[in-house]
Amino acid sequence: MEPLPNTPSAAGTTMDRHQAAARSVWVSVAVNAFLSTGQIIIGFFAHSQALIADGFHSLSDLFADFIVLGANKISRAAADEDHPYGHARFETAASLALGLLLVFVGIGMLWAAAHKFIDPSSIPKVHTIALWAALITLVSKEGLFRYMLAVAKRVNSTMLIANAWHARADAASSLVVALGIGGNLLGYTFLDPLAAALVGFMIIRTGGKFTWNAMAQLTDRGLTPAETEEIRATFAATPGVKDVHDLRTRYMGDEILIDAHLLVDGWLSVSEGHYIAAHARRSILASHRALDVLVHIDSENDQPGEQMAELPPREEILAQLQAALNQLSSLNDLSSPTHPPILIHYLGQTVDLDIFIPATGVDEISMETLHRVREALPKLRQALPQLGRIQIWQSA
Repeated sequence: MEPLPNTPSAAGTTMDRHQAAARSVWVSVAVNAFLSTGQIIIGFFAHSQALIADGFHSLSDLFADFIVLGANKISRAAADEDHPYGHARFETAASLALGLLLVFVGIGMLWAAAHKFIDPSSIPKVHTIALWAALITLVSKEGLFRYMLAVAKRVNSTMLIANAWHARADAASSLVVALGIGGNLLGYTFLDPLAAALVGFMIIRTGGKFTWNAMAQLTDRGLTPAETEEIRATFAATPGVKDVHDLRTRYMGDEILIDAHLLVDGWLSVSEGHYIAAHARRSILASHRALDVLVHIDSENDQPGEQMAELPPREEILAQLQAALNQLSSLNDLSSPTHPPILIHYLGQTVDLDIFIPATGVDEISMETLHRVREALPKLRQALPQLGRIQIWQSA
């Protein structure tokens, strides 16, 4: 099949995508570096376990941002010998790492909160500054979420969408932290570690979701039935395609790989079958987010490979035909690669032949050749019982 399109506009779109992704992540790095430092320091002096937990949450976001930056750089690398389909799955691997990181951070928060509940007398009353820090964090994380999600949708990156919702989870956790600190200030001291525990649960839930989705893609999950049917319809709309079967899809980062068998008329030439396959492939690449499309052309009466393998190969058929014709001079070169006088059609469990007799410019010789070929057919059928229809033509 023809190579993937590599037009300047397509390359520019890919470059813009990665540049936008890098910019959004660097914004997240700056915000998380500022917030994590402020939360941990203020939480320590204000005696707020919830704010400290949220600070370490922001610190984990900072580590996650660097993971995303690294994956963004690797995923845009061109295909090579080790990765012939490119490096797009590094984005999926980064989403998996983000999910696992969130799960472990959440477990750590639950562990720290549990120790406070075991000894309630150790829960101190927090200072008011902790509440202000939590509110500033809440506003900052919500703004960061909205910015990153807009960029992620514009460039269609699941990794950036995961990172954006990571920021939304941070905003939600900051809201819980603010409520817990507020309750502590009102005299309900247990609400501060309770808020820390709730944040831990929220983070574990978000991390588990990202981990599950990334694992599904890395284990070759296909598209939804509705998306698959849209692809099938595009294949079926291609002129010359009579049916579509064995259609398979799998994710490669944010794009998909597609395999399909297309049923065409069994009497088409190899070149026409290839033309139909190339046309179908172009249609899929133009209308679906496909990274690559592998098309297999089947004849009209497609049979399992085991039955097809029982039929004689071209070499045996030509050898038997030469023997039956007794080295007829006008058909001496039956194996000519440029103008083969024999077309073989493997249809069902039979072999059909088109025999082309080269024109000599002398009608008598052509008629003599045609007569001798017809006389040889019974002997040929006896040697090759799988033969079906045999047509004899005179080529111009």
